[in-house]
Amino acid sequence: MSAHRQGGDGTAPLPPGAWLGVLGGGQLGRMFCQAAQAMGYRVAVLDPAESCPAGMVADEHIRAAYDDAHGLDHLARRCAAVTTEFENVPADSLRRLAQSRITTPSGDAVAVAQDRLAEKSYIQSAGVPVAAHAAIRSAADVDACPDALFPGILKTVRLGYDGKGQVRVASREETRRAFDALRGVPCILEALQPLDYEISVIVARDLRGRAVSYPPSRNVHRDGILALSVVDGSVPSDVADRARGHALSLADHLDYHGVLCVEFFVLRDGRVVANEMAPRPHNSGHYTQDGCLVSQFEQQARVMAGLPLGGTDPLRPAAMLNLLGDLWFDTQGRRREPDWAGVLAVPGTRLHLYAKSEARRARKMGHVNILGADAAQLRERIAQVSAVLGLPDA
Repeated sequence: MSAHRQGGDGTAPLPPGAWLGVLGGGQLGRMFCQAAQAMGYRVAVLDPAESCPAGMVADEHIRAAYDDAHGLDHLARRCAAVTTEFENVPADSLRRLAQSRITTPSGDAVAVAQDRLAEKSYIQSAGVPVAAHAAIRSAADVDACPDALFPGILKTVRLGYDGKGQVRVASREETRRAFDALRGVPCILEALQPLDYEISVIVARDLRGRAVSYPPSRNVHRDGILALSVVDGSVPSDVADRARGHALSLADHLDYHGVLCVEFFVLRDGRVVANEMAPRPHNSGHYTQDGCLVSQFEQQARVMAGLPLGGTDPLRPAAMLNLLGDLWFDTQGRRREPDWAGVLAVPGTRLHLYAKSEARRARKMGHVNILGADAAQLRERIAQVSAVLGLPDA
């Protein structure tokens, strides 16, 4: 039996000792490696960098570009199943791997997530509501936009993340200037929503169509970058049920295989509107490493290996606090090491650093997971850790 027909398609699961592959050497790949290796699998990482977080812990680091045919073929010869740790990997690379190996997610699913307009269309076709929007490919498109889209957010259709490629605009004239500043690349204009708060749902779906979802995390962003995710029961049950149902519907509609994150806006009138999706584990799901029996990264390995999906119930209230490179600099810009001892002195904390060689402002360097016996204790501990690190109180 070929490797493509083993494992996740419902035949014999891949046994421990088999090789799993990942495109991308960043922190998500690193945490996937660690989860898969804990289950006895070996992992090969394909990444062009000489040194990268995932490559440091992988059993093999294949140094090659993501579209390098020789590198991809090497990965396919080595591994029975392959995944990706970031959404901007070339979709055609995943399609090439899928000719002979289990590939989760598919190149087609990743291609949808790489294009905000295609993404919006797929989300709507799954019966999931989205914000009013319009395609902006020229100045004439700005002129033709309905007034209801202002104020709004102008986003590049491709390659936007962590607040990059996004500009808030109050008027048609501001939109024209922002479109010019973005060099006229294809964009999408979305109407600003009467936002109450933001949540995200992590879904894992196997190759037989079975799926599980984690409870929504309530998210706080600063400067367009996720700062804090909290799972403490504060999302009303009807909102949580609708969000989880929407995320599962979208995964089914895409015939998605692997781990998927769907981000939602919860509006002041209680409506739940999808914002975007990420075809991979997500920052907002890092709390699952310590707050759930089975993490999002272990789910990723289970899907690839054809193993049963794991439980998603939180063990106790949990939070993830993002650690950006700014923490490595004092107010005068001098480099320093954050007070890890002070962080770990707070009960219920676990530190996860990504072994990146250089701290830079706004660069994701690690995260702290925080657990509490109840929501009040969790909030108190979040405040304590934030105070140690000099972060604003969320």
